[in-house]
Amino acid sequence: MAGSLIGGVFRKVMDEKLSGNLMNVMGLAAFGLGINAVVQNMPKSKFPVLFIVSLAIGCLIGTVLKLDERVSALTEKKDESGNLGQGIVTGCLIFCIGTLSILGPVQSALYGDHTYLFTNASLDFVTSMVLGTTYGVGMALAAIVLLIWQGSIYFLTLLLGSFITDVMMVEISIVGGFLIAMSGLSIMKVKNFHTLNCLPALLVPIIWCAIFG
Repeated sequence: MAGSLIGGVFRKVMDEKLSGNLMNVMGLAAFGLGINAVVQNMPKSKFPVLFIVSLAIGCLIGTVLKLDERVSALTEKKDESGNLGQGIVTGCLIFCIGTLSILGPVQSALYGDHTYLFTNASLDFVTSMVLGTTYGVGMALAAIVLLIWQGSIYFLTLLLGSFITDVMMVEISIVGGFLIAMSGLSIMKVKNFHTLNCLPALLVPIIWCAIFG
């Protein structure tokens, strides 16, 4: 909400160079956080090659389903008049569909660790400022959708607390760490990994650990 308000109020001051530099800094932060998650959890893994299998299967499923292309097609349809409705749809997709947006509430509910949520909030803050400069302060309405989305994940995780074991969370964190690092590199435009296509990889450790963990 704050980012949208700032972007809307200072829409004539925020130029492309400034917003671009802010996104690069946030991308670097996401990359560092992803690598840190991998390094911290890799030694604890009970299934050392599961993350490789997960990334491969997830990427295959996402590519076949064309997840990245479908979401990009929705977010890139911008009305020339700066239609607020289209802007809110774009913002909701960007804010809700991402590794940090999903893992953040899970980590918070299970361990009281809000690191991913704070990082996700920082990224969304910058993104909402950029969107606010285009669509105005009305972009703050997207915050309601994000609250419902992450709140639902949070409470669902609390209900399924006994199902989500420490072993499962370690494997999910490793895969998630790689995805977050990929997102960071994509944000910095170092390499476009089409991270959305790899999101199904998060399901593989859940299914594997539920059966064999």
